[in-house]
Amino acid sequence: MSILSVPEARKRFHNGLVIPAMPLALTPQRRLDQQSQRAVLRYYVDAGAGGIAVGVHSTQFAIRDTPGFYQRILEFAYETVGEWSDRRGRPMVMIAGICGEREQALSEARLARSRGYHAALVSLAALRNASVDLLVEHIRAVSREIAVIGFYLQTAVGGMMLSYDFWRRFAALDDVWGVKIAPFDRYATLTVLRGIADSGRADEVALYTGNDDTIVADLLTPFRVVGTQRTRTMRICGGLLGHWGVWTKRAVEIHRQCRELADSEAGVPAGMLTLAAEITDMNGAIFDAANGYAGCLPGIHEVLRRQGIFGGVTCLDREERMSPGQSEEITRVCRAYPHLTDDDFVNRHLAEWRG
Repeated sequence: MSILSVPEARKRFHNGLVIPAMPLALTPQRRLDQQSQRAVLRYYVDAGAGGIAVGVHSTQFAIRDTPGFYQRILEFAYETVGEWSDRRGRPMVMIAGICGEREQALSEARLARSRGYHAALVSLAALRNASVDLLVEHIRAVSREIAVIGFYLQTAVGGMMLSYDFWRRFAALDDVWGVKIAPFDRYATLTVLRGIADSGRADEVALYTGNDDTIVADLLTPFRVVGTQRTRTMRICGGLLGHWGVWTKRAVEIHRQCRELADSEAGVPAGMLTLAAEITDMNGAIFDAANGYAGCLPGIHEVLRRQGIFGGVTCLDREERMSPGQSEEITRVCRAYPHLTDDDFVNRHLAEWRG
C-alpha cells in the first residue's frame, strides 16, 4: 500500500482539499454493510477527493457505544481506501474523528495513529463545561499523539460555543494542522478567523469550511481580518463536509472552480452567487434543516441509496430517521438542480465499486 508521509499529507491538507465525511453503511440489522461501505469509499477516491474523514459526525458518534466497532470502522476504511487509491495511483489524506474526555480521546488518538491515519479531527462536545484552559490542555495532550485539526461543531447537533480566546490559543499549538469551521453561524465563523489571525500562526493553520449551509461563500470570500497586531486577508482553502459525502464528483469540480477564482483575485461572477444559493437549498433538504437537522444522517444515506451506492438508510440510533416530507424535499432539489448531482458518473462506475 502506498502511504503518504505525514509531512506530505500536511502539505496537501494545507493546500486545500475536498474531504468527505464518511457516512456509515449498515444493514437493516444494524451491522456493517461492507459492500456499501466499500462502494462509498471507492466512490470518493474516483470522484477526486483529496482525503476522507472517518469516525466523525457523519460516521455516527454512536460507533463508540459498541466495543471494538470504532476500531473496526477505522481499519476497514483505511484498508479499503489504501487498496483502491493504490489502483488509481492517488494516495489520500486520512483523518480520524476523536471524541470523548481525556482518557478516551488519547486512546482513540493512539489507535488512529497506529492504523496509519495522518491527523485527527477533535470533537470537544464531551467537555462542554470545561474552561478554556482545560480545553486547550486537552488539545495539547491529543496533539502529542497525533496531529490535530480543530472542530467547531454546530450546537444543533451537539457542539458548543467556542470563544475567540480558545481559537487564538488553539492555533498557537505546534501540532495543529488546521480547523474545520462548522458552527453554521457567520458570527462564530468570524470569531474563529480573528482568533487564528491573532495566534501568530495564521499562515500555518489551514482553514476548512464545515459550514454546509454556506460552502461556496466560504470558499470565495477573502476575509479581511483586523487583528491586534496587523490586518490580514484570510482564505478558507478546502472543506471537510458531510454535504460532500454525496455528489462528490461535482463537489470536486466546484471546489476547483472556487479556488481558481480565489487565486485569480478576479471579481466573483453573479452565477457563482446563484450556485451558492442552489447548493444551500440542496443542503437544506439533505440535512433536514426545516426540522432542526433531525434527519441529517439518514438524508445523506437516502441520496446514496437512490444512487445505488448504499443499500438503505438505517442508522445506529433507532430513533434517527428521515423526517416527514424530507424525502419529497430531496426529490425536489434533485429535480431543480440536476447540474449539481453526479448520477451519470455514479452509474458508469457503480458495478465496479460494489463488485
